[in-house]
Amino acid sequence: MQEEVTEKISEVVKEDVWGSIKEFLNWGVQYGEGEDKVNITIGLLILVIITFIVTSYILVGVRKLYTRRMSESDTLKFKSIFKFIKYIAYVIVVFAVLSVAGVNVTPFLAASAALLVGVGLALQELFQDIIGGIFIIVDKSLLVGDVIEVNGKVGRVIEIKLRTTRAITRDDKIFIIPNHKFLSETIYNYTQNHKQTREFVKVGVAYGSDTQLVKNLMLKSVENDKRILKRPAPFVLFEDFGDSALLFSIYFFINDSFIDPGIKSDIRFRIDSMFRENKISIPFPQRDVHLFTNDPNLLKMKDDKINNNNDS
Repeated sequence: MQEEVTEKISEVVKEDVWGSIKEFLNWGVQYGEGEDKVNITIGLLILVIITFIVTSYILVGVRKLYTRRMSESDTLKFKSIFKFIKYIAYVIVVFAVLSVAGVNVTPFLAASAALLVGVGLALQELFQDIIGGIFIIVDKSLLVGDVIEVNGKVGRVIEIKLRTTRAITRDDKIFIIPNHKFLSETIYNYTQNHKQTREFVKVGVAYGSDTQLVKNLMLKSVENDKRILKRPAPFVLFEDFGDSALLFSIYFFINDSFIDPGIKSDIRFRIDSMFRENKISIPFPQRDVHLFTNDPNLLKMKDDKINNNNDS
């Protein structure tokens, strides 16, 4: 008797409960006819969502496995590439799930091909940005932390994405650079070879100044600055005989060109102070104007001007 009750309960559960669940999962809409018919059901959507979640966890695990021994900069580059790989993986997984579930994906693929042609024409610049981002990451022409100059603006790269690169300026402002600019325009990378860069400060002194003293004072102005490298050593060049001054430049090396405006400003303050102490003047631009008053034409013009003023 007890066995019959148990069997009956099992049949009821199987027929009513599981039947209802199955009916619910099979509920959906149909598109097309014949071989091109596509059934989109709740069960299929749930399967796609579950597959997305599982795929996401697998991709996160793969990313952590590959990046566990990478440096911070290499990890950031790998993450940028990995985002592109992740999108491709999602597309492949979706079509694979649809195909396994019995959905004919051929209409989807045909429609996607036509759609991609139109999207490709409309979003050429977007794809150029993405391709530029891949090239940047692969050939390492730009790294996080590099100091670059774009359209006269200097910034430190803080993030490289597939479509854009972000940099922070010396004023703590973020500027966003589309990656295709790195392919089509000239970009100055101050630190691609190494972090060390050579900078200079130029100054003019009055004619007749002691040039050797000027050189010594300029070298002394950078002597005790800990931000300036001792090797290679700073040096002074007598650049030129200018119109109004003797032009000198002091060259020095630093490890962080991003902060060079502050270093140059301090050097200029010290140079100005030392020059004042040693009676070396920094001249302002001058021009000599010569008037030849013996020229008859000039005298006649002068007389005519005086006569006109008297008549008026």
